[in-house]
Amino acid sequence: MESDKEGLAMVEVENDVEEQKIPLSSSTEDSMSSTKKRTNALKASKPGTVVKRRLKKKEKEDASTKIIKYAALLLLVAQMVGLVLLMRYTRTHQRPNQPLYLASTAVFVMEVMKFVICCIVVAIQSGGDLIGEFQEHVIGAPAEVIKLCVPSLLYTVQNNLLYLALTNLDAATYQVCYQLKILTTAVFSAILLHRKFSHTKWAALVILTVGVAIVQVSGSGDQNTQNTYSDKHNRLIGLIAVLCAACTSGFSGVYFEKILKGSTTSLWIRNIQMGLPSVIIAYLTIYAKDASAVASQGFLGGYTPMVWTVVTVQAVGGLIVAVVVKYADNVLKVFASSFSIIISCIISALLFAFRPTFSFVVGASLVVLATIMYSSPEKRRRRKPVLPMTANGKK
Repeated sequence: MESDKEGLAMVEVENDVEEQKIPLSSSTEDSMSSTKKRTNALKASKPGTVVKRRLKKKEKEDASTKIIKYAALLLLVAQMVGLVLLMRYTRTHQRPNQPLYLASTAVFVMEVMKFVICCIVVAIQSGGDLIGEFQEHVIGAPAEVIKLCVPSLLYTVQNNLLYLALTNLDAATYQVCYQLKILTTAVFSAILLHRKFSHTKWAALVILTVGVAIVQVSGSGDQNTQNTYSDKHNRLIGLIAVLCAACTSGFSGVYFEKILKGSTTSLWIRNIQMGLPSVIIAYLTIYAKDASAVASQGFLGGYTPMVWTVVTVQAVGGLIVAVVVKYADNVLKVFASSFSIIISCIISALLFAFRPTFSFVVGASLVVLATIMYSSPEKRRRRKPVLPMTANGKK
């Protein structure tokens, strides 16, 4: 009761205070009303203006994003197709009275270019302190450099195998068969990273294997694999080389990913750590494999502007892919891989007299289908919410 009385007393006091408020003058009321009107008008007009501006800004961003994505698609396809076709051309067309350039020296020059590019990027990122970064992450971290000697060796072997494969295989067959790196990457990911794959992905890998097998037995080839000097172009050697390259690509990629996990070192520093042993290994490979050829024709014997273009495109190819991945999504990368196979077949037919058989078309179609299936996003099942238990044990 006492609390009720106190409440009533407070209400009466408030009413008395309200009755004793000083009335405002008419001019003050007019100014306040005009201010309220202006405020209300601004509130009424502002949301519409802001929404229109946001819509225009979003439309501009969407348009620029589409342009960047399509440009990224063209750039990635050009890099994938251009490198293979140019490499095939330089390995099958040589000037008269001029020796064929050595693949081992091309790999070495490419590794040197990549190493220099990575050093320039690190120097820019560190504000010119390249020596300090080199001392800290290379000289001061020998264990990290030794760990990266494994992928360095494998990448050097892989690049030499790619030159051997494109010397003996047409560009279209190479493009299709090299997609087996998806299978090898998946297998090594399951072994080394304990990664699990859905039934759809495993089905895609089976389809991929079947498609590549059909292409291998199709017997398709261009004018350089079906001409009279078949002693220089052996299809079986090319197939073995591309299969080995797919295996080294899968293992080295997964191994490098395992090293990067949980590491705070930047990707460019890692490329320097891996690039230094790559340059050394590539240089040793030259004299272990082609010492007599280097002595007879010279280190850069047979190099033409086209060969230098191949080496440069291969060196900056990784940088191009890194830039593309920044702006493009995984679906775009899949379409780029599929388009590169199709475009390689078309250009090979126009420039290299490539004549695909029916079995080649079937196999290539299966490979494209498997690539899309493997990279398509999966729908995650939503877990049913678990209701809390009451004291009686009921939900």
